[in-house]
Amino acid sequence: MESYKREFIQFLENAGVLKFGDFIAKSGRKIPYFINAGDIKTGAQIQKLGEFYVKAYFEKLGKKPSVLFGPAYKGIPIAVSVASALASQGLDVPFFFNRKEEKDHGEGGIFVGYTPKSGEEVVIVEDVITAGMAIRESMSILSKLDGVKVSAVFVMVDRKEKGKTEKSAMAEVGKEYGFPVYSVVDVYDIIEYLEEDESNLENVNRIKNHLKINGAKD
Repeated sequence: MESYKREFIQFLENAGVLKFGDFIAKSGRKIPYFINAGDIKTGAQIQKLGEFYVKAYFEKLGKKPSVLFGPAYKGIPIAVSVASALASQGLDVPFFFNRKEEKDHGEGGIFVGYTPKSGEEVVIVEDVITAGMAIRESMSILSKLDGVKVSAVFVMVDRKEKGKTEKSAMAEVGKEYGFPVYSVVDVYDIIEYLEEDESNLENVNRIKNHLKINGAKD
């Protein structure tokens, strides 16, 4: 495992973002671990999170500029932190996010921040993909922008779970919309990290059993 992936999983665990237990995902699926970007609570933590996303961004896209979109609510601080971290590395890109409810006064509208222009490429930054529902919601929101193309999605963790079919949610979303979906780490990285400490055996076994049923076949 690359060193930055191990550091990232340690960061998620220390910040309380990675939790183990019994949870219900947005898809309604029961899951033995949970990734909650809402538990990022300090300036140092959100700064660090952006830096990890940037490692993945540069690895996959290089120095290619794009417009960052952070879906409300958890994607908003992620977009801000990634934009800030990219700027610190010499790539100053705009960002925007959506409101949950369209504003009917003042400047109005559903979007806040930069307004992408026709022909510009948007990169969505999210926290996690389970069944792909959140990305599909984002695509529905972004369809209101004429001529804007989504070129990629970055998430913290790919659960490697099946979506509507036996294929992974990330593969389904990528095929459906024609763009790649990247993650900083995936569930198998988390398993590898946990297996380094015998005290994590119960959580490792629960995750593996979950994947036997819900894991993608691709």
